Amino acid sequence: MKLTSVNTVIALMLISVGFSQTAYTQTPATGYTQLTQQVAEFRSQGALGLEKFLNTHLEELKNPSPQMRQALDTLCQQRDCYASKLYWYTDLEQAKAAAKSSKKPILSLRLLGKLDQDLSCANSRFFRVALYPNTEISQLLRDRYILHWQSVRPVPKVTVDFGDGRKLERTLTGNSIHYILDSSGRPIDAIPGLYGPQAFLRQLIAGEKAVKEYTNSQGAARQSFLRNYHRQNLASIQRQWKADLTKLGIQNPPRLVEIPAGSDETPSAPVAGTLAVTKMRVESPLLQNITPATSNQAALQEITDYTIWQRIAQLYTADAKLDNHSVALIRSKGFQANNPQNLQRVVRNFETAMALDTIRNEYTLHSQIHQWFMQNNATTNVNVLNEKVYAELFLTPNSDPWLGLTSSDNYSAIDNDGIRK
Repeated sequence: MKLTSVNTVIALMLISVGFSQTAYTQTPATGYTQLTQQVAEFRSQGALGLEKFLNTHLEELKNPSPQMRQALDTLCQQRDCYASKLYWYTDLEQAKAAAKSSKKPILSLRLLGKLDQDLSCANSRFFRVALYPNTEISQLLRDRYILHWQSVRPVPKVTVDFGDGRKLERTLTGNSIHYILDSSGRPIDAIPGLYGPQAFLRQLIAGEKAVKEYTNSQGAARQSFLRNYHRQNLASIQRQWKADLTKLGIQNPPRLVEIPAGSDETPSAPVAGTLAVTKMRVESPLLQNITPATSNQAALQEITDYTIWQRIAQLYTADAKLDNHSVALIRSKGFQANNPQNLQRVVRNFETAMALDTIRNEYTLHSQIHQWFMQNNATTNVNVLNEKVYAELFLTPNSDPWLGLTSSDNYSAIDNDGIRK
């Protein structure tokens, strides 16, 4: 770097420091304007800009104001960034450029809604609470990955108005997935749905190693490595599955509902929702009341021997343990955790659901993804793979604009079946 460039960078940093010292001695409007200007400047500098911002506002971030949190969320493009301190790209080409220059893999999140909004899909909200603020995960992601997110489609939202000024806001249906990509954007692996923190951390470490080995291979050896990597992982999952069943003395393993290939029947929202246990616990009360009964919903009763899955999940409770940073974020978010007893109950229930999500995602969804990679089945392009995941694994295909929330077979007695455009 030329000396003049160094001087320019130093000058910009001094200007930024000056802003932080004066912004809050002026009127709130003036301070917020200067904060917004800093965010725009630092956002363009990538993860380095985030570090500068954090250092500049070190004292304010010990007890951040709503304005400071909003500014940081805009800079990071992630809600609750003050807890995770992670910088996210929203343009894959920019993420790829950063990955190439840093020689890091890309973690690309696909979700319903937007990661920087409170009401993104349920699983992405759980990522922001259980995974991204986790001390070990946050540090690993900052040091060893380039982060990117992309919205698959808007997330359905429901507002229940109680008529006395109280309103209940929720999102419905949808799932999320993290793709591990090399610097060219080629998928190497994927982490479907919500995993407990320790299980997620193991996936990140294994994914980083796989990207390095794939990158170091040449020509046909690359594809051979990828097939072998997924074959070995699938075999490992199957061995662990048998070991779990043997340990618990389970003779009849649980099954997930299967939507036949080529079926004209659109999966209903309750059926799709059962694929994400933690999310289902939040959404089920609303789904049960707004979704008409369908043949899919009748099949819901057969979707899994829930008791058996719970027994298996108990073997993996340590994988779903929340750290203190995540618990603090839960405490800060609402009335359900406004006293110690409530907080303990909320955390315990959340961890139990995450453990169940973790093993179901790994034993079922991830197993299928490993098979696709072994067969080179729509796995070379992340967008094509994502279409396949949402249609065949998450049961929320793009071909259904209503995400399983409507049915043509049932009468609602509402004009146009309640559909408004």
